[in-house]
Amino acid sequence: MHSLARPADQVSDEPAVARGPWAWIPTLYLAEGLPYVVVMTVSVIMYKGFGISNTDIALYTSWLYLPWVVKPLWSPVVDILGTRRRWIWAMQLLIGGGLAGVALTTPLPHFFQWTLAFFWLLAFNSATHDIAADGFYLLATTEKQQAFFVGVRTMFYRIATIAGQGLLVMLAGTIQARTGNTRLAWTVVMGVLAVAFLGFGLWHRFVLPRPGVDRPGDVHRIPHFVREFLGTFGSFFRRSRIGVVLLFLLLYRLGEAQLVKMAAPFLLDGRDKGGLALSTTQVGFIYGTVGILALTLGGILGGWAISSHGLKKWLWPMMLAIHLPDAVFIYLAHVQPHSLPLIQLGVALEQFGYGFGFTAYLMYMIYLARGKHQTAHYAICTGFMALGMMLPGMWSGWLQDHIGYPRFFTVVILATIPSFIAALWIPLQSDFGRKVSSSG
Repeated sequence: MHSLARPADQVSDEPAVARGPWAWIPTLYLAEGLPYVVVMTVSVIMYKGFGISNTDIALYTSWLYLPWVVKPLWSPVVDILGTRRRWIWAMQLLIGGGLAGVALTTPLPHFFQWTLAFFWLLAFNSATHDIAADGFYLLATTEKQQAFFVGVRTMFYRIATIAGQGLLVMLAGTIQARTGNTRLAWTVVMGVLAVAFLGFGLWHRFVLPRPGVDRPGDVHRIPHFVREFLGTFGSFFRRSRIGVVLLFLLLYRLGEAQLVKMAAPFLLDGRDKGGLALSTTQVGFIYGTVGILALTLGGILGGWAISSHGLKKWLWPMMLAIHLPDAVFIYLAHVQPHSLPLIQLGVALEQFGYGFGFTAYLMYMIYLARGKHQTAHYAICTGFMALGMMLPGMWSGWLQDHIGYPRFFTVVILATIPSFIAALWIPLQSDFGRKVSSSG
């Protein structure tokens, strides 16, 4: 998608960097990862601790995916209105304000409605921050720096995930265990996060470099831009076998989208409700440390496999890897084991399979995005990816409440079948993804 902020004659190979990338890239990607984890995962655990039903948790927290679904539609606004640098620190301050809102409204009688409203603000601010941060990274670093720091970006995003799903949840669980007050525990956690984002916003306000190419777009070119914008979308939907492609993007995680919303409630629910009766601290450790490490390992091995032999050879093994380990939850739901190491092993297996198999999905989005409008087409793919998580997640809680955990996890396995059917018909070059063909 063409940007209004970067005319060709303004682009420089060497951006005006006032400070080294180490001063801002780690903190920038910590700030990018934390709010997404809080909105998508931590909110589920928090509401479960408040006694909200699985139906309501899944329905309302799945709606929080919407900003990432429609992100491609408003990403050009970031180009037009203000610099990416300003968007970054402004969004971080607003994220801090949203977290403070969650902390302040948690003790109130109508806390569910109030906190959801603030989580909505967090979601939109976080999605906007993603657009600005990723764009700024490209403007404020040289090509050599981008190649070096891509691993640093990923590492600190993973650290943010571990901190959110692991350390923050464990902190809430510890405070809850010592005080017996669940709302106080989450008020403290959200308050700590709010202060952290106030710090992020102030830090990046002064530390982020000021590359000369990071400037607002020309509003007088908006009509021309709108025509190009619509043309870019049109070119995506005119591609060969687009119907099958969209089905594949929407169905690849049909089972996983339902599982991810109910996994934490299953671990937290009492045994009389079919759950495993784990504490909040235990769930934070299992998903925030053991699970994330297994997920990361799976992703690394998935990338190595595709680079060695190509996506087409590994597509079906990776689809089996992401789907079949979901059966672990069928076993856990039927047996309800008391052994914590066994539960950790089961979750680690499922997360490893997810990390390994999700690599194929990411690579296929890259395959679809190739061509003239690579950035815009990839953004469209990520929108469909988010939609594929949002819609199944919305009904997952209602379904589980009506049929129980054992049958629900069986439905999750059956829901993986449509993705295999769609995969039979998708277009895919045989050598895509192999290292030897990357130069072609």
